[in-house]
Amino acid sequence: MSNYAPLHVVAVTALISHPDGRVLLIRNPRRGWEVPGGQVDEGESLLAALKREVLEEAGVKIQPGELTGIYHNLTSSPKLIFSFLGSWISGDLITTAESLESEWVARDQVLSRITHPIIYERIQDMLGYSKRPIYRFYTNNPYHLLDIGYV
Repeated sequence: MSNYAPLHVVAVTALISHPDGRVLLIRNPRRGWEVPGGQVDEGESLLAALKREVLEEAGVKIQPGELTGIYHNLTSSPKLIFSFLGSWISGDLITTAESLESEWVARDQVLSRITHPIIYERIQDMLGYSKRPIYRFYTNNPYHLLDIGYV
């Protein structure tokens, strides 16, 4: 193993839909309600990481779908977050230390649960996805959107 430290953390997240139209939300102890996701491990593909993270945080197997956006956090610990759509395949919801609650939520009720401004915009983008992935870069603490475009 080398002493190389990555310049960016890479993460994935997804808006997972149930066949009945509801959307998967988890309640993170620090950020509140959000969609599942997390960091990509070294040597892991984005989609493999997404499947693993959703299984770990919510207990369900998914089929990843389209890329909806790329979010670039330019703070002292830079992060690239790739957001996707996805579909539930199987499994029952669980809770963990990272997801104090897991719930299938009516699509029109999702945004009313989100209190974190960065997560709110990301989920709003996913809900309104129209076949053109969005690109946003920002700083946080406080949150400040620097630019927006399309991939």
